[in-house]
Amino acid sequence: MANYKNLSQDIINQLSLKQKANLLSPYAFDQKNAIRRNDNPHDYSTLVRNAFIRDVDKILNCPYYNRYSDKTQVFSLYKNDDIARRGLHVQLVSRIARTIGNALGLNLDLIEAIALGHDLGHTPFGHTGEYILDDIYREKTGRRFFHNIQSVRVLDKIFPLNVTIQTLDGVACHNGEMELERYMPTGEIDFEHFDRYIEDCYQNGQTVKKLVPSTLEGCVVRVSDIIAYLGKDRYDAVNSKISLAPFADYGIGTTNAEIIHNLTVSIIENSFDKPYIKLDKDSFNALKNCKADNYDAIYKNSSVESFEDNVRQMMDKLYHKLLSDLSNGVTNSPIFTHHIEYLTKPYYKRTFDYMQTEKNQMVVDYIASMTDDYFGELFSLLFPNSSLSLKYKSYFE
Repeated sequence: MANYKNLSQDIINQLSLKQKANLLSPYAFDQKNAIRRNDNPHDYSTLVRNAFIRDVDKILNCPYYNRYSDKTQVFSLYKNDDIARRGLHVQLVSRIARTIGNALGLNLDLIEAIALGHDLGHTPFGHTGEYILDDIYREKTGRRFFHNIQSVRVLDKIFPLNVTIQTLDGVACHNGEMELERYMPTGEIDFEHFDRYIEDCYQNGQTVKKLVPSTLEGCVVRVSDIIAYLGKDRYDAVNSKISLAPFADYGIGTTNAEIIHNLTVSIIENSFDKPYIKLDKDSFNALKNCKADNYDAIYKNSSVESFEDNVRQMMDKLYHKLLSDLSNGVTNSPIFTHHIEYLTKPYYKRTFDYMQTEKNQMVVDYIASMTDDYFGELFSLLFPNSSLSLKYKSYFE
């Protein structure tokens, strides 16, 4: 029997009054206070396009946005159109976050911008690819790779899109792997502080675990990131034919629809007219238990992890080959023809020369931008005689 909870009558009454009066929360971020790195009149708000609608447009038209469609969410190397890719995931996060934000009277355009941009820096092959690239980059330079920090780099450096600091901060702090019972935004932020904590993330793996968004909108996206994948990953596990025992019901249901609905109700119930985003204790514990069950049954499943050794060897060889080509000026190498030339088009008006970027960082930028299929094709091109390859599960297996 389906398990769907309802908002209390008191919250329903308050919501109804606020929506009839078209009142925003006093804690909603006012787009008039949006800050950009560069004062460009072209980016000024108008009656038609406010600051965060402009951010959404910038993100949707970022060349790397297209690449979401062929980047793994959880299940790599499956030829199955019913399994979510990262492109669907960011849309689900956006939808859930906007539903919550609408009920709480928050800035929906800021929510949408953060949600759609939050995974732009994600590697091919999901978190497996992220951990592998982090290991290689750290061994070479001592610096760390995190997809959320790379997403900021895409929007702020690789493509100089002049996105607001409120969107960039929400992207940086979205980490959906670390859940909190209550999310209290940090408040005002400037680029000096922002640049400092971004650099700290490159140098210290603990810093990224402590990031909290500066806005309530960023906090909503962060918890929505978790809500979006908890039940969806279970649905995808069934479609990928991973054998799963029935999941336990911890009070928020076991299906994708139940989990999304019940966690959304809990957040609205406990966050309405509050300066924070909060789950009730039972729902928070249920979320943690559901996530733990997913790890045991899905993410650590041998059929999900079986490709890791292959990808690790391939990414290591690819990294060092591209670094060698870059260092030796092999200008017909794909890192020049498919990456550097692509980023140095005259219509990307930069305040810095991308060619002055540290070489390991350029290789990281290139690999992180790849889709799963592109990675495999590039490896085959550069190492045609290698015994390493990617084996996809057919539609018909």
